Amino acid sequence: MTQTPVRHTRSTCPYCGVGCGVIIESHDGHITGVRGDPEHPANFGRLCTKGSTLHLTASAPLMAHTRLLQPMRRQRRDQPPQAIGWDAALDDAASRFGDIIDRHGPDAVGFYISGQLLTEDYYVFNKLAKGLIGTNNIDTNSRLCMSSAVAGYKLTLGADAPPNCYDDIDHADLIFIVGANPAWAHPILFRRIEDAKRANPRLRIIVADPRRTETAELADLYLPLLPGTDVALFHGMLHVLMWEQLIDAAFIAAHTQGFEALRQRVLDFPPKDAARICGLEVSALIEAARWFGQARAALSLYCQGLNQSSSGTAKNAALINLHLATGHIGRPGAGPFSLTGQPNAMGGREVGGMANLLSAHRDLANPEHRAEVARLWGVPDVPATPGKTAVEMFEAAARGEIKALWIACTNPAQSMPDQATVRTALARCEFIVVQEAFATTATCAHADLLLPAATWGEKEGSVTNSERRISRVRAAVAPPGEARADWRIVVDFARRLEARWGMRRRGAAATLFPYDGPEAIWNEHRESTRGRDLDITGLSYARLEAEGPQHWPCPQGQPPRARLYEDRRFATPDGRARFADVPYTPVAEPRDARYPFSLTTGRLRDQWHGMSRTGLLGRLFGHVSEPAVQLNPQDMARRGLQDGDLVHLTSRRGSIVLPVQGSEQVGLSQAFLAMHWGEEFLSGASSTGERLAGVNALTTSAYCPSSKQPELKHTAVKVLKAELPWTLLAAAWLPVGQAQRAIADLRALMPRFAYATCVPFGREPSERGVLGVLLRAAAYEPLDDEALAQIEHRLGLASAEVLRYVDRRRGQRRTMRLVPDGHGNTRLEAFLLAGDTRAQAWVRALLQDEVPAQAYGRALLAPGGKPPASLSPRSRQVCTCLNVTESDIVATLAHCQGSAEERLVRLQAERRCGTQCGSCMPELRRLVRASLQVA
Repeated sequence: MTQTPVRHTRSTCPYCGVGCGVIIESHDGHITGVRGDPEHPANFGRLCTKGSTLHLTASAPLMAHTRLLQPMRRQRRDQPPQAIGWDAALDDAASRFGDIIDRHGPDAVGFYISGQLLTEDYYVFNKLAKGLIGTNNIDTNSRLCMSSAVAGYKLTLGADAPPNCYDDIDHADLIFIVGANPAWAHPILFRRIEDAKRANPRLRIIVADPRRTETAELADLYLPLLPGTDVALFHGMLHVLMWEQLIDAAFIAAHTQGFEALRQRVLDFPPKDAARICGLEVSALIEAARWFGQARAALSLYCQGLNQSSSGTAKNAALINLHLATGHIGRPGAGPFSLTGQPNAMGGREVGGMANLLSAHRDLANPEHRAEVARLWGVPDVPATPGKTAVEMFEAAARGEIKALWIACTNPAQSMPDQATVRTALARCEFIVVQEAFATTATCAHADLLLPAATWGEKEGSVTNSERRISRVRAAVAPPGEARADWRIVVDFARRLEARWGMRRRGAAATLFPYDGPEAIWNEHRESTRGRDLDITGLSYARLEAEGPQHWPCPQGQPPRARLYEDRRFATPDGRARFADVPYTPVAEPRDARYPFSLTTGRLRDQWHGMSRTGLLGRLFGHVSEPAVQLNPQDMARRGLQDGDLVHLTSRRGSIVLPVQGSEQVGLSQAFLAMHWGEEFLSGASSTGERLAGVNALTTSAYCPSSKQPELKHTAVKVLKAELPWTLLAAAWLPVGQAQRAIADLRALMPRFAYATCVPFGREPSERGVLGVLLRAAAYEPLDDEALAQIEHRLGLASAEVLRYVDRRRGQRRTMRLVPDGHGNTRLEAFLLAGDTRAQAWVRALLQDEVPAQAYGRALLAPGGKPPASLSPRSRQVCTCLNVTESDIVATLAHCQGSAEERLVRLQAERRCGTQCGSCMPELRRLVRASLQVA
């Protein structure tokens, strides 16, 4: 019998803005593997931990229980959705949206979309809102990500165009990384920085970050500035540059304007004062300025630490001021390079998929730009009324002004700040459509209509990465179930609105949506760029197929341009860059006596955004297995806190309960919590029944007045020990499909506790075809028997052969399921500890490490925390690819001799950690340095 050959499809990773090329392996209509594309210029074959596991998130058992596979409709919000057909779903959507628009006007609806959509999807959403419906209420989660970078570039250089390319890393002799942690957030780009450092010993790296991240471990100079003080740092550095005559006066005179006003401002930021504001040593600030000014080519890399701020535009512009003052722009290795957070935040900006933009970087506020787009689309006009940006849109919905929301490919019930307002908005809206691939996101629970969308490996189109390089996205398999491409859903909905209203409503002569595929949409987008700063009229799908990913601009008849402003002419009317005379403004919500900690947020190495995809894989929880807020050990000691203690983390908007963890990476009076932990993974309820859900129950919706980007990076909080006397820990190995059902059911029970987290664990694919499920919880009082029985049932602990001990008077319960492993041993397959969880460390290790359990006998049911035999739980996983733990690494390094590099080589030879994707390399180097200190 002839076997079907494995198919190989070139596409693009759907995670960060590096835009790595991937080769998808598929067989018989199923994705079976993924590897890095060695010919893609963004990654040359490398992939990080997230990208290298993409195929596992597309496995059939996971999709069957996590994907949205058919349209679903709720008759009432408190009822489960019921399956309906596509025609009925889209008819309903057009009827409900049409009625609301007819009754209340087009601005009564809003569209909240995503930087993870493809450019073609973005384009038709933008045209639907502004061209057909006639509202500018369309914004994107890129507003939470990159809008300050957009505003900063436009304010100084005249256009939203990062001037650099990845090759500049190889040409720089100074790299200034500020407000970014590329070691974890952009790992493949960080591999390139490591390569550049290795190839050029003269390359200096400065890292400015409140937290001593893994990126800072590579730095020659680390600046632990206080949260929100970036503008003071940049002004202080410019003061030094001027005082020591390290500015490029000729460049300033010939190619810029506005320097004199800025010079007067930075005179008020001498190094001593700037360093005091920033919490830095004066000598460190001066050294950073000198290195920047003396460099042959200085490259800045920055991301959310600058962008997610109430003064985000000022931070971006103040950093760009340093480049303009020194002439470090428009040549190899030099320039201000904003790192995009999402895979296609750049593409969304290109097609105008934001409330203040129009196609091809046109400004909505510009009447000529609106007229140009109206002519292109064949409508009388584009509405002039400013649209609501992300925060404004949900605030308007909470007030009842926006009555219908269409949410696509994003999860605002997890990712938006000030979740209390977001939940009010979702509850008050008359009609909510969620267009989504995964049924497990928190936002899906608020939808009246759920529309199943295709996702990675199933879609055709294009994306643009951080370096302005357009890559093709290709489908390896058909979408599962009834899922459809996002652009197709939008077009089918739009045509129904056209039929409802007739073309007279917007004055169009024919359908505005004549597309038969994504290429037709892309071609229209291409035409909109003609003569603009991002002109791509020289590109086509055929050229991208033949020549691979290409930079913009690429006008017809000209080659693509990798680096901008090499001619020293900027995208302003007179061709001169503008110095931005921006003030230093403290954070919107400073610390005080009631809220004495500065909470910052950031990414984990192995997780992505709200974890709707990465959170399906147990192996990606090996590095950080559960949520925790990190504090400096001195702050913990002063408050009598130990690692693992539960604390109330409280801001002016809300409170959550979670474990605390000591970390030397975190400064005094600071706290750190990863951005990923939403209600899907971290939940609970207060003693009064109020829902406590995820990190964004705490964050503020204060935003930058220019970019409208919220200050997600900083919140003033207090930390108080939580007195929750009753605790629970339960875990089980279950078949993958059953595990996913159990996770969904257990998450529905999480609000029964004051604190609860539910996560998968384990390696995929397991030889036994199982996935681990872990539930940890705490409460003021013991949970009732019925609820505990529900948990046991979901974890396979309800059968007659399980061992059980119950002490109702003390609120204690221990349940164990032991099974033969076929090799003469007994294995712990599932357990529940309630009331007395002192034994959790060794019992959990017994299960997760699959240690033979027969020696532990009655101890499994006995109270207390000591095992009857020696059992050392595995330590934290460092290398995800090869499952190498920190204790493995420390033990190996104890026998290594020689320099740091020699020890690293020996470690990799013995353990092979860091030899696959390389994401663990920063931590390996840190552990190697620690071993040198011990020696």
